[in-house]
Parts: sequence; C-alpha cells; structure tokens
Amino acid sequence: MFKKILVVEDIDSINLGVVTMLQEETDAEVFHCKYCDDAWLKIQSAALNNAPFDLLITDLSFTPDHRETLIGSGEALVQTVKEKYPEIKLMVYSIENRFSTIKKLIDDYKINAFISKGRNSISELKSALTSLTNSDAVVLSNNIQEVYNNPELVDLQEEDISILRYLSEGLSQSEISTNLKKQGSSTSSLSSVEKRVNKLKTYFDAKNTVHLISVSKDLGLI
Repeated sequence: MFKKILVVEDIDSINLGVVTMLQEETDAEVFHCKYCDDAWLKIQSAALNNAPFDLLITDLSFTPDHRETLIGSGEALVQTVKEKYPEIKLMVYSIENRFSTIKKLIDDYKINAFISKGRNSISELKSALTSLTNSDAVVLSNNIQEVYNNPELVDLQEEDISILRYLSEGLSQSEISTNLKKQGSSTSSLSSVEKRVNKLKTYFDAKNTVHLISVSKDLGLI
C-alpha cells in the first residue's frame, strides 16, 4: 500500500474530494498543492529527506493566474518526475480524452494510471489504488481504454493529428502546409497536405472536411 501520496489539482472542490477519499481509504500521508512548481519542489524535498512520495496524482490542465510558473501543465510535471524519479507511480486524473495525449502519456512517459474525471471517478480512483498496489499493469478508465485501444487510430501519425487540429482551428490547407514547414515536418508540401486530408476523409468515411473534424472530435483525437 502507498505510504506517501501527492495530489496536484487547482480546483478546490476536486482537490478536497480526492484528498478526503485518500485519507479515508488509505493509511498514507496525503499532501496536496495547486501548482506543478510546488509539487516538483515537494517531490524533490521529500526525496532529499529520505521520505519520498510513492504516488503522484495530477490533473493535466491548470488555469493560469497572476503567478509565473516553470512547469505549467500536468503533462510537463509527469515528464519531469518520470525522468528524475522513475520509481514514483504516476496517476493522471483528468477530463482530457484526446488520443494523442493519452498515447504519449502511456507510451512515452509510462504513466501507471489514467482516470477520467466524471460521475463515477471517485470510485474509479479507489479501484485504481487497489490495482496499482497489487499489479504493475496500467490502469485506465473504461472510456480512456476505449480511446487508447481503438483500432481505427493505430495507423495515425503525429502529422495526421496536427493536420486535424489545424483544420479544426479553421486553417486552410495552404496555411497548414506553411505551419508544418516551420515545424520541419516531412509532409509539409501543399500536395502532401492535400493527400493527407483526402486519406483522412477516406479513413474515417467523412463526407467533407467539416464531417472529418466532427468525427475526429468524437473520437477524442482533437
């Protein structure tokens, strides 16, 4: 069972709900904060004092305010912690459901759990705690599992996700080509973008670009 848990969440009601559940369901010391920078300082300090955290639970999105921050997102915090303290188990607790984000967190940063905020999220958090204690398998909410395992998304490349995102922002294919060139993408020519868009329409059986954007949002791609 976990001995020391850190919760990083900037919405008071959610923070209180998670912390209260952890205090009721575990014997762990439970700490919490609203900023990723504060979380990183707590994690480093705990490690230096030979009393490290063994579980981090963090949201992905944090609302900017007057305070300047070095680590502005939960994803950046996860990456930082994973690089320096890989022994800490990482649980993401977020409303995020984009395939590209979920895939990166699981495949690249090797998070241990992704629980989706919602009506049943507290019970899913409880279940995830038990699973993480007894197994090394990645724990995912049902809706997150569906997105991550969707066979329709397996062959998509990062450039495809970028193109879909740009289309959803109202950019023309010419403007998308310009942006991809700035990023050094290998598929940045206008003709390559046009071919990709047509491929994506066929891939998702979309009648037009508007339909393609709608389908992409429904699948959590953008």
